[in-house]
Amino acid sequence: MPLRIIIFDDNVNIRESITLLLSTVPHFEVVGTFSNVLNCLTNIKKTQPDVILMDIAMPEMTGIEAVKLIKQEFPHIQVLMQTVFEDDERVFDSICSGASGYILKSFLNTNLITAIQELQYGGAPMSPTIARKVLNKLKNENPVQTPEQTDSYHLTIREKEILACLVDGLSYKMIAAKLFISYETVRSHVKNIYEKLHVASLTEVVAKAIKQRIV
Repeated sequence: MPLRIIIFDDNVNIRESITLLLSTVPHFEVVGTFSNVLNCLTNIKKTQPDVILMDIAMPEMTGIEAVKLIKQEFPHIQVLMQTVFEDDERVFDSICSGASGYILKSFLNTNLITAIQELQYGGAPMSPTIARKVLNKLKNENPVQTPEQTDSYHLTIREKEILACLVDGLSYKMIAAKLFISYETVRSHVKNIYEKLHVASLTEVVAKAIKQRIV
């Protein structure tokens, strides 16, 4: 089955260029494009997407506000934010609101397909700087549980090593280099970790690891 994708962006040229780009990938299907997010929940119900590409700076209602609504109603849908500036505080806010990652608009042509594929396999496209900010926030907001409340979730030794790296804010490439394994191997292990912990995003997996002292 194709991966169903919808786009929220007030710039018609960007919507059209993204649609054209994604049409080059056989298993991607753009099932809707929208210029605002005022009716985002209705639009999502009609199109049934797997992935949403969301511009942060949207008119009338921001992409961040939309993400909060979407994740409450459709927690299983992956949301990839589009932004102009990587260090924008709004990037951090959108990730904390439930977005799975972000991509710079200047790299849409070169990195968008890879970013979506990373989402497919349980990844979370974001820079180590933003990841670190998110993780610090989670650590401050989630008190650890006592040991008797923890669960190993049957993680292997390697999976625990990779989970510890995720908690430390390392990207997939950094984990691969640190553990002397391939990027694809890291991605495969992360997918298994997500399944065993019953989570769907990087923020969820890290929050659970910290709260339950899994690593």
